[in-house]
Amino acid sequence: QVQLVESGGGLVQAGGSLRLSCAASGRTFSSYAMGWFRQAPGKEREFVAAISYSGAYTHYADSAKGRFTISRDNAKNTVYLQMNSLKPEDTAVYYCAAEILNGIPRLDLVPLDYWGQGTQVTVSS
Repeated sequence: QVQLVESGGGLVQAGGSLRLSCAASGRTFSSYAMGWFRQAPGKEREFVAAISYSGAYTHYADSAKGRFTISRDNAKNTVYLQMNSLKPEDTAVYYCAAEILNGIPRLDLVPLDYWGQGTQVTVSS
């Protein structure tokens, strides 16, 4: 079992930055690939970024490439999403997810067992 708690969301102007954190419970955090998804009002949840259990591999949605960076600290049971050059279209609830998965963390292609409750990110124009 893994419990996930996101934090770090808020209101930021376009062009600004935010860093989201996702704290995980449990002793097996380092066994899980971790990912970030988002859901804007009236839209389906979409994949943003993922990182392998060791941190060796990352995978990004096209919308995140070059602007967002996912990282993890297994000693702190935490995964991060650094978001730079934010745009109004990045406004959404951001969710953290976890899954046991080896290799390239294609969390956009597999069912995910564990989700956080989400944190709101609002980017004003």
